[in-house]
Amino acid sequence: MHILLPPSEKKATDGDGPPLDLASLSFPELNPVRKRVLSALGRACKRKDAADILALPPGQVDDALARNKVLHEAPTLTVARLYTGVLYDNLDLPDLDAESAAEQIIVFSGLWGALRLTDRVPPYRLAIAVSLPPAGRLGTLWRPAMRKALPQDGDLVVDMRSGPYASAWKAPQPAVAVRVFRERLVGGSPKRTVVSHMAKATRGRIAHDLLKAGAAPRTPEELLKAVADLGHTVELNGPDLDVILHD
Repeated sequence: MHILLPPSEKKATDGDGPPLDLASLSFPELNPVRKRVLSALGRACKRKDAADILALPPGQVDDALARNKVLHEAPTLTVARLYTGVLYDNLDLPDLDAESAAEQIIVFSGLWGALRLTDRVPPYRLAIAVSLPPAGRLGTLWRPAMRKALPQDGDLVVDMRSGPYASAWKAPQPAVAVRVFRERLVGGSPKRTVVSHMAKATRGRIAHDLLKAGAAPRTPEELLKAVADLGHTVELNGPDLDVILHD
């Protein structure tokens, strides 16, 4: 089983490892694009309109640009420590077997393409929806390299990425995208709505529960049973595993 995760905008900043070494990263076939994106990001950060290009909120511009300008020299930290948003809080990696999690989780990134939890990179800020001149939109730029570099081994893919990151690589079959809905009674009838913040938390918790239980589903149907057995309300709707939250 492969579990695909998005990155997190929120990141740790306490790097204590050696400077970036692209040759040490997983999926080395991505390195030519990684170099291209690093170069384009470096040039973009020197422009007067850098904040607009990178779509940075006003209060985060100085810190984000400062980090992006020293990516080759800054101390690194593992991907397992780097991302600290709500999905990763609920993934709770310290509670999991590190080797198993590292083997099964792939984290997608606008800057690095795809990473394993054991890879070491510096803190950065670059969303995959950004268009970096002259490289262009990152999702489009990564797509050909991703097709060559990422697993095509027939194992079940559990896709927990958000839309922009999912567009960079279409997971091969068998693959299931995890969606999250909240169900409420409206006028006596159940009504489902998409949720955002709780969707991240729920995906992180389901990934944690699957890994903690040592689940090894090989088909969407086996995944449905495994997640239901772990106490979640789920339905299989075509290529999607729908998780239902109730008030």
